Amino acid sequence: MSNIGLTPRILLSETTAKELAPQLTEIFGINGYRQVSAQEIHAGTADADLCFVSREITGNSTKQNILPDTQYFYDALKASKDLKWLHVHSAGADRQIFLDLIARGVTLTTSSGASASLVAQTALTGLLSLSRRFPQLAVAQRAHVWAPFFKTGLPPDLEGQTATIVGWGPIGQKLGAWLTAIGLNTIVVRQSAASLIEGARVVSFTDFKAILPETDWLVLACPLTTQTTQLVSATAMALMKPSAHIINISRGAVIDEPAMIDALNNGRLAGAYLDVFAQEPLPAESPLWDMPNVIATPHTAGFSDGILQRMSQMFIQNLKHWHRGEPLFNVVK
Repeated sequence: MSNIGLTPRILLSETTAKELAPQLTEIFGINGYRQVSAQEIHAGTADADLCFVSREITGNSTKQNILPDTQYFYDALKASKDLKWLHVHSAGADRQIFLDLIARGVTLTTSSGASASLVAQTALTGLLSLSRRFPQLAVAQRAHVWAPFFKTGLPPDLEGQTATIVGWGPIGQKLGAWLTAIGLNTIVVRQSAASLIEGARVVSFTDFKAILPETDWLVLACPLTTQTTQLVSATAMALMKPSAHIINISRGAVIDEPAMIDALNNGRLAGAYLDVFAQEPLPAESPLWDMPNVIATPHTAGFSDGILQRMSQMFIQNLKHWHRGEPLFNVVK
């Protein structure tokens, strides 16, 4: 059913409202929509039909530490009784506020795909850096020590190794293509093993632990769900080779972090590239900061100077679908 002719009330930040005003006018016409603010909703003078949670709204808030301005906006979402559709800037939708709104019947869409290439590039960089022992070489550089591999031990060839990719969304697909091109064998873990992926072996989550003994690089690119929470448990890591590595650009809770730290410290895992953690920001006392076999980055895998525009344009494209009464894309089930 088309929504043409309706005058939607759209909850936006002031910054995003100004940036998107020309495009919103193009879609709805002059005075064809109403931009409402969180302040109006808190005051009880307005409600919202739909909302775009842009990046500046979440700011530096995390799931564990929600800053006051972010909480103020979240409370406005909760108070919007007419809210029917929410689009978020992120690819993930596992923040509690989003889960609560879904449970209330609000349609939630994400910007999945906007940062896929960036995240895949970052994961590949982490994998190659560990493979070529860049963390150890960086330590030697800072110490002004000439440490060629003939002295420290030759790294194994990457070609012919096996990368297991958990999750086959836009990030996993890009990584799979690149790793195959480099010469790795790829195993894809997804809901159904019946899917066919050219150049890859596909297994279901049921067989996840069965393929760990042959995995050299465990690449986590999956959403956080009840199925993937603590997927990489102490038991799972015990099945992996001591020479294996973990690459996590998913969510910190996918891994049993204390068990991983223990395995990395005691030679049961060779190394890890981690962009996400069980607690963010990563506590200063975490041993992950100083481990020589770990590259830790502050949840920055998906950021560049073009990402904010790509996120907002995904909202605009979905808004056009909504206006015409067409199905929305990236709907969270």
